[in-house]
Amino acid sequence: MDAGSAHSSSNMKTQSRSPLQEQFLQRRNSRENLDRFIPNRSAMDFDYAHYMLTEGRKGKENPAVSSPSREAYRKQLAETLNMNRTRILAFKNKPPTPVELIPHELTSAQPAKPTKTRRYIPQTSERTLDAPDLLDDYYLNLLDWGSSNVLSIALGNTVYLWNASDGSTSELVTIDDEAGPVTSVSWAPDGRHIAVGLNNSDVQLWDSADNRLLRTLRGGHRSRVGSLAWNNHILTTGGMDGLIVNNDVRVRSHIVDTYRGHTQEVCGLKWSASGQQLASGGNDNILHIWDRSTASSNSPTQWLHRLEEHTAAVKALAWCPFQGNLLASGGGGGDRTIKFWNTHTGACLNSVDTGSQVCSLLWNKNERELLSSHGFTQNQLTLWKYPSMVKIAELTGHTSRVLFMAQSPDGCTVASAAGDETLRFWNVFGVPEVAKPAPKANPEPFAHLNRIR
Repeated sequence: MDAGSAHSSSNMKTQSRSPLQEQFLQRRNSRENLDRFIPNRSAMDFDYAHYMLTEGRKGKENPAVSSPSREAYRKQLAETLNMNRTRILAFKNKPPTPVELIPHELTSAQPAKPTKTRRYIPQTSERTLDAPDLLDDYYLNLLDWGSSNVLSIALGNTVYLWNASDGSTSELVTIDDEAGPVTSVSWAPDGRHIAVGLNNSDVQLWDSADNRLLRTLRGGHRSRVGSLAWNNHILTTGGMDGLIVNNDVRVRSHIVDTYRGHTQEVCGLKWSASGQQLASGGNDNILHIWDRSTASSNSPTQWLHRLEEHTAAVKALAWCPFQGNLLASGGGGGDRTIKFWNTHTGACLNSVDTGSQVCSLLWNKNERELLSSHGFTQNQLTLWKYPSMVKIAELTGHTSRVLFMAQSPDGCTVASAAGDETLRFWNVFGVPEVAKPAPKANPEPFAHLNRIR
């Protein structure tokens, strides 16, 4: 098991904090020019410079009475020694012409391969927003970034929407105390509709454009719903009761499949890009791989793989964008490892000890890199090169465990939310070199909602 909720007893939090208001902090310029200037000493006259800095300027600072003959002698001496110059340091000679060891005509046939410039990764967050009342609970999933570039975050009983295009904030819904708090949020593929999991086992479906509740899914779980995952019009829910339920949101009898395999809370759920495999992680330290084609509503669905190598809760899950059968999973405080799996065979390909609780994982869509967020002791984000798993960067700034991460639609920016009640934005994945065509819009998941039977 993994340490889940951490409630602070401190009364020092100010009550005037507004959700998703930007914190203006003095930031150092991370690109300060620290190069040294190295002068060309071969063009300097050190003897003359030493004279001018010692004896030559005494007359100007402390003029003395002198005879006309002595003044004439001084002028003649200055002209002879060329001491009437106004510049002490001179930079006149040009750099020597480089010697061409290999004739150009011999190298022109094989042009040099251009060296790829190493991506600059800012070490500080680009923006920091206040997130008061964010629950410090490892097993929940309270942050998601939709395809319409709107970020959703649950703070206590309220779901807020932050538009990344213009920075505007709106309130989607505030749940009654008997049903709350909100335990999970997840955008549908269309970027307009959003699922909200609740502490009382209900799941609400909202239209964010009209700010309208479409329907409430009931009966799938007996306790809080802490994890959600979309697969086109199928909304998969994971509960504290250990059950995983596939809900077809188009029909009245929405429960179409039930997966039974976890004995404790399901805290991680992710569908593969193909929609054929579902990965689920639980507080029972188990990772399951489920095959959509074998799902049946008539009998308990058997898993494809039951993976027991983790020694703590498995919440962090991420399917690789460039290899469909590659899954990364992260373990809690008693495990601290990132493991890589071939989901066709169930083989563990690699295991890396990160040294701290793994809370969330995200793949870079443009490079072969993996980003992980952590708890005690550094509360950092770590960027890894795949498959070598060499650390590229460590991003610090949060003062409590970084529980949730979400990725912008273009794959470049990452938002992280932590137990310190802040939401930070990191330009960690950079800008893709070649603009990729926008993916085709997914079918409207609620297109047939008016035909509920």
